[in-house]
Order: sequence, then C-alpha cells, then structure tokens
Amino acid sequence: MVIIEFLGPIKREAIELDISTIKELSDFILKDDTLSTWADSLAVGVNDEIITDINYQFKDGDRVTLLPPVCGG
Repeated sequence: MVIIEFLGPIKREAIELDISTIKELSDFILKDDTLSTWADSLAVGVNDEIITDINYQFKDGDRVTLLPPVCGG
C-alpha cells in the first residue's frame, strides 16, 4: 500500500492505494472523474523526490504526492 497525497487545488484527503507503479497510479487517475482533468499536468513525487519513470516501482508505505501545476512568484 502507498499513501497518495493531493496538493494545491485538487482538494482531496489522502488515500491509500494498493498499487506498485506510476502506470497503475495513472490508470487510477484516468478512471476518477475528479482527477482525470489533471491527468496531463500532474507531477508525481515519491517521498519528496519527483519521479518521471512510468515503470518506477513503489515500495510499501511510500508517500506519493500528486502535484498540479501552480503559478505564482
């Protein structure tokens, strides 16, 4: 299980998912109506490190953060 945290304007409470790759996370996001609109623009952090490899393997207990684009100065 991994903990999924949502930052910024997504406005959802953290959830636990039984997934093992970013590809599986992507599939979950695309199936969720409230998250699918963000699918093309999210960055993914794992334990405070940005991950871009879709085949990255999560470890049990990882904290996965979904980061939508933000603007500001």
